[in-house]
Amino acid sequence: MAYKHTNSKGVTYYLNSKKVTLRGGKEQTIYYFSKDERPEASDLPSGFSVNENPRNGFLTVKRG
Repeated sequence: MAYKHTNSKGVTYYLNSKKVTLRGGKEQTIYYFSKDERPEASDLPSGFSVNENPRNGFLTVKRG
């Protein structure tokens, strides 16, 4: 089940994740929001929280 969040402007976003390889060769998982459901859909990992920019309603995932 994908995590979804509705921001203060009433727009629903879905959390997605992707594994990327950094320049040093280390793999890291990145999280991003989209307005549509995608195959990369992800649950909100434990220890993370969603923050919203009060000016534009943009959502970010933050550790802690």
